[in-house]
Parts: sequence; structure tokens; C-alpha cells
Amino acid sequence: MEKILDVKNLQVSFETHGGIVQAVRGVSFDLKKGETLAIVGESGSGKSVTSKALMGLIPNPPGRISGGEIVFDGRDLTKLSDKDMQSIRGKEIAMIFQDPMTSLNPTMTVGNQIMEGLIKHQGMSKTNARQKAVELIDLVGIPNPEARLKQYPHQFSGGMRQRVVIAMALACNPKLLIADEPTTALDVTIQAQILELMKDIQKKTDSAIIFITHDLGVVANVADRVAVMYAGKIVEIGTVDEIFYNPKHPYTWGLLASMPSLEGGEDELYAIPGSPPDLIKPPKGDAFAARNPQALKIDFEMEPPMFKVSDTHYAATWLLHPNAPKVEAPEVVQNRIRQMKAGERNGK
Repeated sequence: MEKILDVKNLQVSFETHGGIVQAVRGVSFDLKKGETLAIVGESGSGKSVTSKALMGLIPNPPGRISGGEIVFDGRDLTKLSDKDMQSIRGKEIAMIFQDPMTSLNPTMTVGNQIMEGLIKHQGMSKTNARQKAVELIDLVGIPNPEARLKQYPHQFSGGMRQRVVIAMALACNPKLLIADEPTTALDVTIQAQILELMKDIQKKTDSAIIFITHDLGVVANVADRVAVMYAGKIVEIGTVDEIFYNPKHPYTWGLLASMPSLEGGEDELYAIPGSPPDLIKPPKGDAFAARNPQALKIDFEMEPPMFKVSDTHYAATWLLHPNAPKVEAPEVVQNRIRQMKAGERNGK
């Protein structure tokens, strides 16, 4: 499959009164045409900053891309001017933001907002742009599209507004679609509909998708691969099955254990102890060591490299070193994996 994106050692920092925050610290991954990569992790892990760097939306000042490459379709986006990025943003790379109400202009009709990108990036006439907007509204599952084009964002429900935002993102047939927590503010039923919609649209358009979320539970049915981020780094990456059924990093164990179980029976919900580190002064060694009950002495002294588990699966943990003691995932994680496998067999 053709590679459309190759991120190499990406570093993003922000100047603050307290010092320089190293928000993204050497992130590397690639993405193929038609593939969905989910980036998961707690708030503050660097997921959204990474996505905004891909879009050229890091505000400078106080932020800047301080190192690395973002090679998209053969071009290094970090070398492009803001004017050049404007021609790519929306046309070749589009983004679905977390809160649709901050993405939509309350003073413009939904139709005009969708048409705006078509006229600017595609050079369409108003008549053709209007017809395309009707098709897009229909594509994302909003009934009576002709009438809906004349309405304003406040006349739509939360789920419908998110569908409008998706329609806007799809307007110019982007090669890469970045979805930043697109279902966080929606109830579970609407969330499922939006995720199903994105899968369906991807089949029709063959676009690549980066799906950003703090919720590992929504990933299983939408992603091909998963990258787990912690403290500005990718600590584990692999296929969905590898991350869910054969996780290797203690932080991934914690995320899996934190997922609510459909089976019930637990006295209390598991939570990862402690808090993420201060990225003004990142800790020496493994950034997760202070929160890791399975931490080794070396975790506090040296940063682990990415160890290869398989051709598609890598994890940055000293537990994978040949000389490391054999440490199994905690019982709560093993139980969760058994539940997920049982659920898959039962067609849940």
C-alpha cells in the first residue's frame, strides 16, 4: 500500500512563563493510503499537539516545531510557508475538531460554510458548490439536505452538527482526514453512528484517517493500527489486535485496565495511579516509571528504546530487553483481554 504520511522524530515545544514545555518529544509514525491510525493516551500526552502540527496549526509564538520532519505526499510540511500550508489545509489534509460548535460559524448558514471551501479550493461556481454541498449533507446522513442547507448551526442537534463538520472536512476530497476526539461530546448512540459513518465514508473515498482519542474503547472498531502516546512520546504501536490482545507496555496495560467492562462484576473502576510528568523538566529514564508498579531500576536511569515485538508491533519498555525479568500483565489486564476475546467470539 502506498505511504501517504511519514512523521520522523517530530518535536514541538511551547514557551511559557515557567519554562519551555516539550509537548511532543520525538514522535515517529507513518500512514498508508486508506488506512486508519488511532492515537490514544491521557489528556496532555501530546495527541492533539501532534495533529495540529500536521495541519500547520501550532501558534507561533508561543509554540513551534523544534525538530523533525512531516513528509506528506512527498513534501516536508515543516519546510513550507504558511501560505503554502493554506493551500494544503482543507484541500489535502482536513480536520474534524472535538467541539462542532467551535468549528461552525453561528452567523452563516450550514450550506454557505460547506460551499466556502469548495469555491476557494476547488474553484467551483456557486451553483456547482451548492449541488456538491447537497450531496455531502446527504452523504453524512442528514435528511432533507436541500432544506437543511438554509439552516444555521443552532438549528441542528449535537450529532447533526458533528455530521456537518464531517461534511465540511470531506468537501475537497482530502487525502488525509484527522479526527480529533470527534465523538467526545456525543452520547453513546450518536457516537456509534458517527464512528460507523466515518468507516463508511473511508470505504467510499479511500482517504487515510488519523483518529485521536483518550478512550481506547472507541478504537477497536475503527482503527487498523494504534499508537499509544505518553508524555509526548509514542510508547507502543501495533495493529489493533496486537495492542488489545498482546499489549507490552505497562502504560498500555493501564489504559486497557481502565476501560469499563460490559460484563460488570468489578467492585471499582481501575485508575492508573499518579499523574503525568511535568514536561518543562521531563524525567530521566522512562517517563512512566514513577506510575509503573512493574518499573525496573533501569527505568529511572535510562530511556528505553523501541523494542521490536513483530514486524508491525513495537514498544518502548525495558521489560522487553532479553535480560529483563519476565513480568506478566497484571491480572486485571489479563481478565480484560479474556473478556474482549470472548466478546469478539460472541459477536459483540
